Amino acid sequence: MIKSILTEYGIGWVVNRLLYSAKLKMMTKIPATEHLFESNVEVKRVDIFNLDVDRIKDFLIALPAEKKHDIVAIADNALNGIITGFSSIEMDYGNPINWHYSPITKQEASRSVKWYRIPDFDAKRGDIKAIWEASRFTHFFYFTRAYLITGDEKYYIAFSEQLKQWLTDNPYPYGANYKCGQECTLRMINALMAYKVFEQLTTGDDEKNVCRLVEVCYKKVLSNFFYAHKCIKNNHTLSEICGLIIGAWCCGDKQRLSKAYKLLNKEIESQFMPDGGYIQYSFNYQRFVLQIIECVFKISEKTGMSISDKSKNLIKNSALLMYQCQDEIGDVPNYGSNDGALIFPVTVCGYRDFTPVINTAYALVTGERLFKKGYYDEELIWFSDADSLPVVRIEKKSIAFYDAGLYTLRHNNGFLMICLQDFKTRPAHMDGMHLDLWHKGKNILCDSGTYSYANEIGKNLAKTAAHNTVKVQGVEQMGSYSNFMIYNWTSRVDVDFTEDNFISTMISKNGYKHTRRIVQTERGYEIADEVIGNGDSCSFLFHTPYEVKLAPGGFKVFDEGEKLCVVKFDSVNVEVCKAYRSLYYLKKEEINCIVVKCSLSDKCNFKFEIKLNK
Repeated sequence: MIKSILTEYGIGWVVNRLLYSAKLKMMTKIPATEHLFESNVEVKRVDIFNLDVDRIKDFLIALPAEKKHDIVAIADNALNGIITGFSSIEMDYGNPINWHYSPITKQEASRSVKWYRIPDFDAKRGDIKAIWEASRFTHFFYFTRAYLITGDEKYYIAFSEQLKQWLTDNPYPYGANYKCGQECTLRMINALMAYKVFEQLTTGDDEKNVCRLVEVCYKKVLSNFFYAHKCIKNNHTLSEICGLIIGAWCCGDKQRLSKAYKLLNKEIESQFMPDGGYIQYSFNYQRFVLQIIECVFKISEKTGMSISDKSKNLIKNSALLMYQCQDEIGDVPNYGSNDGALIFPVTVCGYRDFTPVINTAYALVTGERLFKKGYYDEELIWFSDADSLPVVRIEKKSIAFYDAGLYTLRHNNGFLMICLQDFKTRPAHMDGMHLDLWHKGKNILCDSGTYSYANEIGKNLAKTAAHNTVKVQGVEQMGSYSNFMIYNWTSRVDVDFTEDNFISTMISKNGYKHTRRIVQTERGYEIADEVIGNGDSCSFLFHTPYEVKLAPGGFKVFDEGEKLCVVKFDSVNVEVCKAYRSLYYLKKEEINCIVVKCSLSDKCNFKFEIKLNK
């Protein structure tokens, strides 16, 4: 394992991770050393967002009554401390809000100890993200939108009082809410945007509180950016650079501001692949960082600086990749890690609808829209001043994203997506050769998702058996250690892709290789697998949220009596098991997993055919 980590993660990463661990131990044993990592900051201004509030208001007022009702209902709940967390769960933090409380486990994190003494994972307290969710201030967007719809000043009062309460209950640097620089950045952004919307109502005390929030959040990002930059190297890095830009501008620090933009370009070039793939192999995190870039575009109006043309082209490609992997209902496969984040919920479109971010990111870079006007335009209005943009028509087609390791075969009314990466950076899910099948707006063969990073169910959903691929008995595709470290990365060889054909081989360092050939037919797909390796048996897995009926030579999939597809194969060793799927963080549902077991004995060949119901 150690050799693999040194080879795959690099000696530099290992050294930096050890240095960070040493830093935490030093501060724990000698608290006086904290000041070595702290910076003095002086916030001079907070009007970094130049929002067209009247235009946002006009858009919201024009929404259908039921859409406006939903926004107001979420805002009214948040007035009383009931926050819609992870875009799906109502979590009661009390009134006034207990900012150190987990509504999931009914436990509190200590508010009297400094952040580095609070563990990331605690069995009794549970997932720390449940504590962080209220302190992200994502619900401030609902306060502002409800205010613009109703004109009721109670939403401004709630914003003002909750911000004041948070600062009182979270003195820097005590408590769980200072553990993460990314959380501090999002908290800062959301409060600043809300402050701009409520500008005509705010008082001098509000301004002081916003300045204080920016000060403590910026201090946190500055003091611990080494970890995000040198150890995490993902969405945390990009979001915290955004925090550096905001903090530097608010402090009038031109030198730090210029340095942050240079660093941002470097990280975009490092984290986005040429074909639009994202370093974390996750559509959820890809949306996350695209929204961060939207924020960067917006504040550029005040900073007078922008990302490079090369960075813009990478962002355009990223939006186009997601566009090509998107279903007609706006959803995309539940690919990779999914922490439930929709950091800027400025849309009445559902959490699983990726149209707002795809359209907005593409428009900001190109000056053109991918979709005609719709409800998803609200996000574009928040982050762009453009009033009318032309629509560019790009065909969705069978396409290979070799850098990203994603391949789509398009058929009438749907598509099949194959995951097969040749990892150059840290994997998250063991989803090599996973198939995701969409037809008529339904995800017939699905990915299992994430559920939680601090739970056994969540850990299992990242493993091989949670994906539509091959599971060799007693063997995972890769090795894993702790919550986020995967080693012995799989490799990909001999890829051949055309508009109706895919073939490649995945090689696992754990002792086997899997070749999968897919041919598109008039009715669906023919798939041939070959597994070579050690082990007594292997299983071919199919996960579906729909009803399954076994039949001679395969199984049929139904939705409320309507047949969706038939899967045919030559095997009698098949069973239907219960499994879990998580479309939203900390929410799970039972689904069906069809398991076809075959003898391995060095080699196993398995063929199956998917016939879609027209």
